[in-house]
Amino acid sequence: MNARASAQHYRQTSVSSAVLDASPHRLVALMLAGLRERLKLASACMEIGDIPRKGQAIGEASMIIGQLDGSLDHKAGGDIAAGLAALYNYAQRRLLEANLQNDLAKLQEVDGLVADIESAWLAIAPDQQK
Repeated sequence: MNARASAQHYRQTSVSSAVLDASPHRLVALMLAGLRERLKLASACMEIGDIPRKGQAIGEASMIIGQLDGSLDHKAGGDIAAGLAALYNYAQRRLLEANLQNDLAKLQEVDGLVADIESAWLAIAPDQQK
């Protein structure tokens, strides 16, 4: 096993452990952090011209947004859940455009939106953070 494979295996084990031990609030925080990580990776790949990896990172980001959207409780969340659903829908469209047009500004826009959501999410229950 080479060093890169070992590092990847360690990272996967670390992520799996964090997920298994996480509260629901922490799981969403992990998803938001993972989403931002993929957006930054897609941006870096776009800048160096690694189109296949850019597409993969954007696809992974889109999948996470879909999971976040699917986890919304519209009955309990009311207007907040509806607002987040609309924001997630907008982010999905912008990711598609960014991927098709190789538009770094659109990726950065989505990252900014997600950063705002992440900041608000972390602020609502700081005592639950691990």
